[in-house]
Amino acid sequence: MGGLFSSKGKDKKTESRVTEQDKAVLQLKQQRDKLKQYQKKINVQIEKDRNVAKQLLHDGKKDKAKLMLRKKKFQESLLEKTDGQLDNIDRMVTDLEFAQVESQVVQGLKVGNESLKKLHQLLSLEDVEKIMDETREGIEYQQEIDDLLSGGLTAQDEDDVLAELDAIVQAEVTDELPEVPDDELPEDKRKDKPRKEKRQAEALAS
Repeated sequence: MGGLFSSKGKDKKTESRVTEQDKAVLQLKQQRDKLKQYQKKINVQIEKDRNVAKQLLHDGKKDKAKLMLRKKKFQESLLEKTDGQLDNIDRMVTDLEFAQVESQVVQGLKVGNESLKKLHQLLSLEDVEKIMDETREGIEYQQEIDDLLSGGLTAQDEDDVLAELDAIVQAEVTDELPEVPDDELPEDKRKDKPRKEKRQAEALAS
């Protein structure tokens, strides 16, 4: 009996060693690990989004190209904000008295978790070629992106998207310009021929 009670007492003592701060540190590590996994996948996805946007512009579908660049920008911003948020929580957990910042840490972890869910949703839309179709599936895919981005971009983000769109358009125009030939144009050769003959005639006369 005594051994049983003493065992329970030990269990309670062991449980009490895990503090709220320990739990927060563990959650922070889990979120960081997940963010690293998403970063690798989303960096690949961002490049894919840009290539699809370029193709859409080439096909004259500017609105769809802009949507893809908005999706790309949203992913970049969300990654940056989530990383900064977790850095901030890390500082609070390690550098400050935890009891004073516990509510901020809990809220921060909640925000971080919501951001990670959003990143997961974005990764579920990886089949970006669908947007190039005019089928019902393509239209539904476009609507999914619109819904996900709703209210997620700042005015500065939107300006950045337009600037990138203009840069791609400019690059397209530059690529399509014909190269300037290095050789003389036929007209120039015709103009030079009488002059050459005149010089030869003058040389013979002298």
